[in-house]
Amino acid sequence: ATGNNLKNVDLKIPAGLFTCVTGVSGSGKSTLINATFYRVLARELNRNSIRPAAYKSFENINLFDKVVEINQKAIGRTPRSNPATYTQLFTPLRELFAGTPESRARGYKPGRFSFNVKGGRCEACSGDGLIKVEMHFLPDVYVTCDVCKGKRYNRETLDIRYKGKNIFEVLEMTIEEAQDFFQAIPSIKMRLDTLMDVGLSYITLGQNATTLSGGEAQRIKLAKELSKRDTGKTIYILDEPTTGLHFADIKQLLAVLHRLRDKGNTIVVIEHNLDVIKTADWIIDLGPEGGDLGGKIVAQGTPEHICKKFKTHTTHFLKKIL
Repeated sequence: ATGNNLKNVDLKIPAGLFTCVTGVSGSGKSTLINATFYRVLARELNRNSIRPAAYKSFENINLFDKVVEINQKAIGRTPRSNPATYTQLFTPLRELFAGTPESRARGYKPGRFSFNVKGGRCEACSGDGLIKVEMHFLPDVYVTCDVCKGKRYNRETLDIRYKGKNIFEVLEMTIEEAQDFFQAIPSIKMRLDTLMDVGLSYITLGQNATTLSGGEAQRIKLAKELSKRDTGKTIYILDEPTTGLHFADIKQLLAVLHRLRDKGNTIVVIEHNLDVIKTADWIIDLGPEGGDLGGKIVAQGTPEHICKKFKTHTTHFLKKIL
């Protein structure tokens, strides 16, 4: 790879392991992993049309069947995107409500409980629960819809109850409460379990996606990956996933990454956080400095091995905590 400041780098990623790519700022980590490695894989495996940075060749790409980049971008830009819709938990939820005796008597289908189509939603706010007020020269302001009082659905839809709760009340539950409530419904419980595993017990099912932090959005994406049927041949790429996370959250994030790895998947993480770096199976350290003085692989191996054999900025600090 020769993109930006990379000096003819030969990158070897061990399949089925958790690899950390480290190095000072500007040493070429993002160019190597995001702009080259990820894009080559995305083009070959996912048939994306993105262009990678300059490189000569690649081999053994057939070890993987798809590449997934898990970043901190929002899971949606409108109040209608929420953890339930993103993790596809909303579909079995709507089917459950459509299957209640009252729904059947009225002839309601799962679409009745969607806030994306007409029928069951409040038409005043189109199912947002909020009305957007456009402010010239200022960011848009959202005010609660005064017809449905923020409940998103019309009165007839809210009459339908499952175990005493209507669809709005279910969306207002936290993941932890919902896990308890839907104990007997495997299709819903399985997805709630994965959200619990990534440490999101406190967010609500219907929480507006625009109010989630980057770290939360990232973990919702991880939960979605965890709930998919696993092939064990996926490669996951994360760029500094611990940014803005409390160390208890970091612990949970690592547990999830290690779980994905234990299923045979390959994890590649660009990271500065030593608590993450020390748990890696393999480290690739770029440097020696940033900018023109970077762009080379200065150390690679297990954390213990590179600390013994190499003197770099990363090993200097890593030695202290190993």
